[in-house]
Amino acid sequence: MKRTLITLALTLTVAVPAMADMALATSKNCMACHAVDKKLVGPSYKDVAAKYAGQKDAVDKLAVKIIKGGGGVWGPVPMPANAQVSDADAKKLAAWVLTQK
Repeated sequence: MKRTLITLALTLTVAVPAMADMALATSKNCMACHAVDKKLVGPSYKDVAAKYAGQKDAVDKLAVKIIKGGGGVWGPVPMPANAQVSDADAKKLAAWVLTQK
């Protein structure tokens, strides 16, 4: 019983942050154009994470793109600006995207 509770607690500890960031991405309408593991209008988060892997300034670069939008990196469809996303939320979203494998 004790082992089961510990396992459950550890599972929830790992799952809750991932779900919280998915919830943030959903609340900011990111999921309308992006998915974790497949291309929709924009690239999958896994593809973004792979492209920016190892770049020390990736969180900051992506946070700027989240807020200001951008184009030409993933094809002809530009990413619109998301001025309603705060700097803190943009960085949280960018950090989460970069963890996708």
